Amino acid sequence: MNDNENKAFPKDFLWGGATADFQYEGGFGEGGRGTNSQDFVTDGSIQRRRQITLQLKDGSRSSVNSLESFPDGAEAKMYDDEYYPSHKAVDFYHHYKEDIALMAEMGFNVYRFSICWSRIFPKGTEEKPNPEGIAFYRNVIDELHKHGMEPLITICHDEMPDYLARHYNGWENRYVIECYVRYAKALFEAYGDKVKYWLTFNELNAIHGYSKIGVHKMTPQVYYQAQHHMFLASSLTIKMGHEMMPNAKFGAMFAMSEMYPATCKPEDIMAAYLQRRENYFFIDVMARGRYPNYAAEIFERKHVTLKKEDGDDEILAKYPLDFVSFSYYRSTTVAKDNFKCMDPMGIMGGNPNPYLESAPWGWPIDPLGLRYCLNELYDRYQKPLFVVENGLGAVDKFEDGTVHDEYRMKYLADHFKAMRDAINIDHVPCFGYTMWAPIDLVSLSTGEMKKRYGFVYVDMDDKGNGTLKRYKKDSFWWMKKVIASNGADLSLEYEKK
Repeated sequence: MNDNENKAFPKDFLWGGATADFQYEGGFGEGGRGTNSQDFVTDGSIQRRRQITLQLKDGSRSSVNSLESFPDGAEAKMYDDEYYPSHKAVDFYHHYKEDIALMAEMGFNVYRFSICWSRIFPKGTEEKPNPEGIAFYRNVIDELHKHGMEPLITICHDEMPDYLARHYNGWENRYVIECYVRYAKALFEAYGDKVKYWLTFNELNAIHGYSKIGVHKMTPQVYYQAQHHMFLASSLTIKMGHEMMPNAKFGAMFAMSEMYPATCKPEDIMAAYLQRRENYFFIDVMARGRYPNYAAEIFERKHVTLKKEDGDDEILAKYPLDFVSFSYYRSTTVAKDNFKCMDPMGIMGGNPNPYLESAPWGWPIDPLGLRYCLNELYDRYQKPLFVVENGLGAVDKFEDGTVHDEYRMKYLADHFKAMRDAINIDHVPCFGYTMWAPIDLVSLSTGEMKKRYGFVYVDMDDKGNGTLKRYKKDSFWWMKKVIASNGADLSLEYEKK
């Protein structure tokens, strides 16, 4: 047995969970919260994509999926006969004390959550923040500290105030940078003495369309111009954050599905490299502080002419990320024959791997890929790493007041071992892990509740019906044991106590 086989994680390792407000928080229309761009997204399923409901220019009703452009003159609109999961989610807004206590009971010492921008600035254009929104998150942060947990705050997680999307076309408009920086400043003023870890954005390499970046049209030109403005907003926020909070650390979150060549055929290897490189484009800009040499090829191929102002490149260069955080759920394979280069309407491309089993919603399960990914990222950027999303979405059978989810324990144990090996054998400086999601919430991809991730079962169905009562799954007790051993004991045995 390798000497590192049962070695624990570093003594100051951060163990916790992660959520997004529009999937978890709820509280729609309460506490001064304004409408945000995710509030128009319906539920769906693996067979039926979620839709953004619209009113067309002639007043008639329509919809598009989140990857599509709006018809000319159309605007997002809610309808009474549709179910919009973000409005209720699983109601953390009213359950935050209970939920934080459950996380603390497992031994969490960090909790990653996102702040709803429109709860702080309902329209996004106001000069002063909404005091009720500020107070809500202060209560959440204070509750975390009461239980010995560090807040890890995502400032913007795939959403924005709908007013900015509707009237300014979201991140395509440079004015939104000013609005974002003002929003971040309000958070730093309110919580700067309480929060050390911040993420400026979530999965910049996988966000698109109206619901996530506020744009009405999805073309490469619109997409990359919006990304440029988000890069600048991140750098300006890091500059301000370091000035206001010298001890704070700033990252951003990226989607990191590993991509392997389908064969050792040189053409397949080159295709996989180019696909991976296009995914790295976003981290290259934000972690290295400059557009990579190959950006010119991407922009030429996609007919993009980036509009920059004097000083933009200097801002990016002076204020890069302090650490790199990422999600990891799967790996894929890339061959010359299926290679298309990641485009703004997709996430990362690739085909299934015949050597891997898949999760219920089709994602290949590849724990070793997490170790590979950690090494790859540190080799490239030489910055500390944080795994801020990883987990298994499954159909859980609720019986006898619990869920017997050994499959979730097995999935996590295998990924923890891979992460432990990257740290202890490869000496990769990964300082934390937040599992998606510690308490069941609404699935982003399908809008369902039956795609469950948590250690805690929430009594709610796909249409929002249920008591919202929380129940501990078997994996709750297992995770408590894992954290108590600081990851040294990954066996599937556990006690309910």
